[in-house]
Amino acid sequence: MWSDIRLRQEEQLSPIAAKSDKSLGRKIPEEPCHIRSIYERDADRILYSEDFRRLRHKTQVFFNAKNDHICTRMEHVLYVNAISNTIGRTLGLNQDLITAIALGHDIGHAPFGHSGERALSRCVKAVNPELSFRHEYHSLRVVDRLSTRISHEKINEKCGLNLTYEVRDGIVSHCGENYDEYILTADKNKDPEKIYITEHRDCMPYTMEACVVRLVDKIAYVGRDIEDAVRAKMVDYKDISQEIRTELGETNGKIISTLVEDIIENSFGTEYIQLSKAKAQALSEMIKTNNKLIYGAPMIKRYENSTNNVVEGLFEKLYEQICRIDYSDLKKLAARQHYDNKIQSKLAEYIIDKNYDAQDLPEQIVVDYIAGMTDGYALKTFEDMYWI
Repeated sequence: MWSDIRLRQEEQLSPIAAKSDKSLGRKIPEEPCHIRSIYERDADRILYSEDFRRLRHKTQVFFNAKNDHICTRMEHVLYVNAISNTIGRTLGLNQDLITAIALGHDIGHAPFGHSGERALSRCVKAVNPELSFRHEYHSLRVVDRLSTRISHEKINEKCGLNLTYEVRDGIVSHCGENYDEYILTADKNKDPEKIYITEHRDCMPYTMEACVVRLVDKIAYVGRDIEDAVRAKMVDYKDISQEIRTELGETNGKIISTLVEDIIENSFGTEYIQLSKAKAQALSEMIKTNNKLIYGAPMIKRYENSTNNVVEGLFEKLYEQICRIDYSDLKKLAARQHYDNKIQSKLAEYIIDKNYDAQDLPEQIVVDYIAGMTDGYALKTFEDMYWI
């Protein structure tokens, strides 16, 4: 009965919104929930996962910040969710789907933000040129393979959260690295079987809901990063050009309000999620200003050098140790806690927990292990390995 009510509620949505009964479904079919829609169920699975929980201790811009008011990766995700839902509600889109995509879009981020992402990619490429690390693909890997959930019905030990295609596509397609991109529309011709090999940064998401999250991802961080940099006394709002401040606003709240209103005004009644050209250009210029004043600032670069050393040190030591592991003796190895094999013991525990086998590449396991660490845990592990 309740599921029927959900479907009737979705009939009130815009014709361009994603509908639960039109979903391409899960990799492994499941019985539907009697109360929640499939997308609502996906959002809950992400929200209750350990991977989501760890986002509160992962970097957004400032590494391992001690100031409680500095934005973390989790807060960024929650901002994306809130802003996207404001837009989606007004445009008549599926808010359950928006929430699931927004909550999951950064779930695979490495410690130390994009600096950690780049360092981890360099490390794995040095061992295996065919591999790399991109946070949006790793977010997909987390929900498809690495994350686990407690369920009375054991579906498959290696299916992760077993989310719907629409949510998985939204997660892997969220990263619009083209700062000049400001008009998005759903690509219904995407091949679900090619989700891991498609270059999602160069093509549009499968749903309009995912288009909203992709555009909002930039809106959510640009003003907040300035706010944090002002709090850290790195910049002042007056360092932003008068033209940009006039077009977008003087504060994070005003910037978000201006851009949200502009998206709604230019997207309502269309088949696009779009900004006006003037606001899009101002947003692009603001991101470029952030790149110069914040992300490229000497203090951030100094932090970046230290975190690069941590990621490289972790990868080097863990890869060296994992190559020596005997998979036939994992449980015995995991039970040992002597200093000489403590690293191998931890790796053995992780291998057992994630159901890896000898067919899994050791370098991929190390990437998975490091990417799952919080900033603090990565630093502690590095110290345990190298401090005398």
